[in-house]
Amino acid sequence: MQKGNKKRQLRKPQHQPRPGSERKLVPQPVFDYPEKEGSNKLRGKVALITGGDSGIGKAVAILFAKEGADIAIAYLNEHKDARDTAAIIGKYNRRCYLLPGDLSNERHCKTVIKKVTKEYKRIDILINNAALHYENKSLEDLTTHELLKTFSINIFSYFWLTREALPHMKKNSCIINTASVTAYRGSGGLIDYASTKGAIVSFTRSLSSNLVKKGIRVNGVAPGPIWTPLIASSFPRKKVAAFGSEVPMGRAGEPAEIAPSYLFLASDDASYITGQFIHPNGGEIING
Repeated sequence: MQKGNKKRQLRKPQHQPRPGSERKLVPQPVFDYPEKEGSNKLRGKVALITGGDSGIGKAVAILFAKEGADIAIAYLNEHKDARDTAAIIGKYNRRCYLLPGDLSNERHCKTVIKKVTKEYKRIDILINNAALHYENKSLEDLTTHELLKTFSINIFSYFWLTREALPHMKKNSCIINTASVTAYRGSGGLIDYASTKGAIVSFTRSLSSNLVKKGIRVNGVAPGPIWTPLIASSFPRKKVAAFGSEVPMGRAGEPAEIAPSYLFLASDDASYITGQFIHPNGGEIING
């Protein structure tokens, strides 16, 4: 695990075409701590994770598998990254079902749930995590295409997938949504992205109230800057090199440092928690 509080951690300047490849990131993200053994906190569970091919979703998928869950991963088209993730899950003796396709399409979201429930017969844990963003210097630069794409992936897919999954989720199931620190403090260069993340916070709180009597918990995680392919495929080279250096800890977080927040919320350890967010963000104080 990374330690220290260096205020300026520079990486090699780099940029990738969207949606980015984890294999090509320098340095490679930390997505697992193999020396840490699981404790069967999710034994026998089935977890669907969107954006689970790389980044935070990959780390969550691997940790959940280590804790005994079978995994389904919905992702766009990063097939090599997805196969890498599935191979690691296989080493932990769990199943991994890969579902490529565009989650900004409602019909595909319906197909994902149909395929997962056909394969596994149920869904115990739904992790809505897939996201994208476009950096723009001003609102005038934000195109309608970018706006609609960001909202379709970042929040509409959460509604569509959750709506279709709920008939297959029983009491003691849970839903975990990925928001962002930008939902709480905003972002001048990511106005549309921050707006979707704010919507995710409200969606989570509202849905938790709606489902509480059904015994389904709904919570979220609001990460700060995390080293993932999304960063290298969204920002200019110099910004990528210094990404995360502005937070109190002075560095971007690793996906493996974020995954335990999801594990806690998915496990029985969080049996009395719903409608809440965890904030692994490198020390930034927000009111949320």
